[in-house]
Amino acid sequence: MTLPESKDFSYLFSDEAKSRKPSPLKTCIHLFNDPNIIFLGGGLPLSNYFPWKEISAISPKPPFPNGIGAPIKNADEEAIEYIIPKAKAEIREEGDIPLERCLQYGFSQGQPELLKFLRKHTEVIHKMDKYSDWDVLATIGNTGGWESCLRVFCNRGDNILAEAHSFSSSLSAALSQGVNVFPIPMDEFGIIPSKLEFILDNWNEKAPKPKLLYTIPTGQNPTGSSLSDERKFEIYQLAKKHDFIIVEDEPYYFLQMGKYESPETRSSVEKKPTHEEFVNGLAKSFVSLDDEGRVLRLDSFSKVLAPGTRLGWIVGSKKLLTTFLYLHEMTIQAPAGFTQTLVSKTLNSWGQDGYLDWLIGLRHEYTVKRDTAIDALRQHLPVDIRDKTTNEPLVVVNPPVAGMFFVINIDASQHPKFNTEFNKDPKKVEKAFYEKVIQKGVLVVPGGWFETTGETVPPQPKESKVVLKPNEIFFRGTYAAVPLDKMKEGIKRLGVALREEFGL
Repeated sequence: MTLPESKDFSYLFSDEAKSRKPSPLKTCIHLFNDPNIIFLGGGLPLSNYFPWKEISAISPKPPFPNGIGAPIKNADEEAIEYIIPKAKAEIREEGDIPLERCLQYGFSQGQPELLKFLRKHTEVIHKMDKYSDWDVLATIGNTGGWESCLRVFCNRGDNILAEAHSFSSSLSAALSQGVNVFPIPMDEFGIIPSKLEFILDNWNEKAPKPKLLYTIPTGQNPTGSSLSDERKFEIYQLAKKHDFIIVEDEPYYFLQMGKYESPETRSSVEKKPTHEEFVNGLAKSFVSLDDEGRVLRLDSFSKVLAPGTRLGWIVGSKKLLTTFLYLHEMTIQAPAGFTQTLVSKTLNSWGQDGYLDWLIGLRHEYTVKRDTAIDALRQHLPVDIRDKTTNEPLVVVNPPVAGMFFVINIDASQHPKFNTEFNKDPKKVEKAFYEKVIQKGVLVVPGGWFETTGETVPPQPKESKVVLKPNEIFFRGTYAAVPLDKMKEGIKRLGVALREEFGL
């Protein structure tokens, strides 16, 4: 079957993107690798002067039978040693990137060996069977990818959409470029499509229509929520109806853990899924639903390999990615060569199946962490306390099905000082509790730090900015950053702080 091409969305580009042309020097740099060309056309330093003859590294070997975090005891059986030479002539295996190339100018889209692996990986996970002209573009991580999205699509004064609470750095990036971020109501399952539809159907026509929806669909930061496949489909249909681009920021996508089970019902033996079961069990992505090329997927190695790699990639239509490439040629140039060659070597040595083994092992580790965190929260927090008048719970913990974060939702109106000293202001309760947890020697982060507060000019109808639970505050914690014993102690301290602050 012949797939259609993606639509042309260049009319949504920013003035900057519309005026940007490819760098003339970049149009000839591919000739540097042509052995028939004596290249006198660019200021590329001779690789003889690069001070590294080779780099080497050791990683565990698939299928990681002892777990992805287990120490390597028998290097011959459990490890792979990589030696990456400088010269192309010394390359030993297909897929290796010589240092003389990866440390040189050029290849702003990414090194070919890495891109080849990522294209195949994208096909395995997302199928990509809706339109023909899709591709991948290497980035310096999702934060950098999002910054590029803003520059490609937005002028100062433009409006975009985001979850009512979202990653603070992403919100700051938009605000610093003069882009207004309008909040979309959420519940424990993420964006509420009916609320999004109401906002868009009743949009003030005197304000610019939103060009982008920025969303973290899986293990959302900060709320830990995950969009269902059904909600994604509804949101995608709204994107078509109201003509905006969806940017799905998915660093936590492979930290999908499944539903939390209490210790009483939890199986003591976890059956390792096959590769097919693992892939088929993953949530659908927006990019897998996209038949027009209006979704840009931001992927990253930050949560599955290491954040310091500063390496990610964008999946989208070539029509859009070409403009991103022109931007990157004049900004980041390319992700770091050391990172690209080391990550590419690791992935190509593992192979697609080996990488799936790694991701399956990662899911197991995070499932244990999530379960331990929720067990401790239910043990130490007063989850059984309810208001005597309203019967509303003081604390609600919704176990996440993906990601790194748990959230404790607190009814601020049940604070003993809410009606007096705090003047019925939930933000004052949030501040007081934050100070209390610090005093008790544990850190969780106030939800207010992630609040999306933008408004359009002129403003939207007041019905479009209704807060669903005005007296509810929340705090974000993580089960990723510390060992299990320290995490349990931290949650115990959190429980003590909550009881003291609320006079329980």
